[in-house]
Amino acid sequence: MASINDVVIKIATVNGTGSASANGLLRKAIFRMGIPVVGKNYFPSNIQGLPTWYEIRVTGAGYQSRANRLDVMVAMNAQTYTRDLADVSPGGWLIYDSTWPRSKLLDREDITVLGIPLSRMCNETFDGARARILMKNISYVGVIAALIDIDLDIVTQLIEETFADKSHLIDSNMQAIRLGFDYAMENFVCPLPKKVEALDKTKGHIVIDGNTAAGLGCMYAGATVGAWYPITPSTSLMDAFQAFCSEYRIDAETGKHTYCIIQAEDELAAIGMVLGANWNGARAFTSTSGPGISLMSEFIGFAYYAEIPAVIFNVQRTGPSTGMPTRTQQADILSCAYASHGDTKHVLLFPADPYECFGTAVAAFDLAERLQTPIMVLSDLDIGMNDWMVPEFAWDENYVPDRGKVLSAQDLEEAESFYRYLDVDGDGIPYRSLPGTHPKGSYFTRGSGHTKLGAYTEDADEYQEVVDRLLVKWETARDILPEPDIEYSKSNKAAILTIGSGHAACREALDRLKEQDVNLNYCRIKAFPIHKSAREFMEKHDVVYVVEQNRDAQLRALLILDAEADPKKLVPVLHYNGNPIYSDFIVEKALEEISKGQAA
Repeated sequence: MASINDVVIKIATVNGTGSASANGLLRKAIFRMGIPVVGKNYFPSNIQGLPTWYEIRVTGAGYQSRANRLDVMVAMNAQTYTRDLADVSPGGWLIYDSTWPRSKLLDREDITVLGIPLSRMCNETFDGARARILMKNISYVGVIAALIDIDLDIVTQLIEETFADKSHLIDSNMQAIRLGFDYAMENFVCPLPKKVEALDKTKGHIVIDGNTAAGLGCMYAGATVGAWYPITPSTSLMDAFQAFCSEYRIDAETGKHTYCIIQAEDELAAIGMVLGANWNGARAFTSTSGPGISLMSEFIGFAYYAEIPAVIFNVQRTGPSTGMPTRTQQADILSCAYASHGDTKHVLLFPADPYECFGTAVAAFDLAERLQTPIMVLSDLDIGMNDWMVPEFAWDENYVPDRGKVLSAQDLEEAESFYRYLDVDGDGIPYRSLPGTHPKGSYFTRGSGHTKLGAYTEDADEYQEVVDRLLVKWETARDILPEPDIEYSKSNKAAILTIGSGHAACREALDRLKEQDVNLNYCRIKAFPIHKSAREFMEKHDVVYVVEQNRDAQLRALLILDAEADPKKLVPVLHYNGNPIYSDFIVEKALEEISKGQAA
């Protein structure tokens, strides 16, 4: 079981006790050592008092998905001892606060239990109940540092940086870390067989969550209006946007804000505000999750038919109904693709990690204005609220927003006539004007039946002419959206296909399968409508394992409906229990299907 830079650590604590800071300190220290690391949160949907877990995966190979094992469990919550004990992989270690002996922790003979009197040591060293709770959590950082050989100088440096403006806290935090570190060094064989060693694989990388990255992307894209109703797990996206705007969207001369962020009374009001702002020429967006999409659906259909740009971030969580608000899924694919009543089809973008959240945010605003339609970015809780190691963001200083077919005052002055819903160029996209630009640019924005000239109608042929033209726009979108990533390992007839956060687990699964001499080709869909190259990819294979995180194979359904894929070829690989998908799950399912003689 000995290994270097391949260890999974999980910390079990209580929500609201300050453990997030301690867990972040551990992850940052490992990252500073040049070792790839990823952090996954498992937290309750209440404010305080329920169990919470944080999983740190150290992986010299740079894998970003969840691991299907647990090497070191730090069991700081007595209420979850039994569960935490059961989760440790054979040969692993469980660390607990032995201030209060727990005989049940000795029930497993295939793991090593390490008791450390953290509470007693902190009670003897620090004053005040709150300080003792906080310092107990910091002290386990020292224990882990000793056990897996984290550089304590780096931990010290991080503490000094964190409390640079509160120097009185540096000594107390380092004292707590030393308590745990020294106890472990004196009482256990350190380091464990699983340990870390410095690498140089984190240069040019950052650790960030997808919601922060998306919020930053919105600012860079030129968004000036955000309207939303708080909902887990998307609220932190708007929080990030607000934080960036409050620092960088201030007029230098007047000191006034050059942005507007509104917390609406509900999701329906939020999307209405976004549509009004976009109709007026601003770049506006909202962030939400599945329940919010349900409430927004009527307005989304209005935007589709009236052809108003909008950007909607759906950070997906489990459903249906309230579901489990703090768990992840990809179960809103169909509800977003066909949101609202009537014949609608909406452009969807599927970022795979925070790096793509940043770039996809920018692309979403350009596409919304170019296509004059709502663009939905489908992230999920795993991407949005977990800590990923990704390349540093790149930005083109020459970037100019693509406003699409917007007529200027001069354009309108020189035009013989202007009809809002007339397709002049044959691409299904009409020209638009912004309010107040020129009298010739005035028109009625209609959610009711309208002709290509913008007039009200209930005439069958005139109505059908407009909705058929929207299909022309749909095909135009198909050609300008991000193309799928396609990889061929060798000439064979089997492949894996996925979207979004499934990518990290699929990439690792492909490596694991290759080690067993099973070589599969790979396709990652980045957008809906489905690009023609993805259709060609599926046609080349006898079987395609469609990996997604929902019960009902919604991505598979889209491939059949939109790309006319052969259902017999598409084998669903479905993970939907609310935890992030992991590579072993995909490997096992693929090998199971292969053993049936379906492929490979």
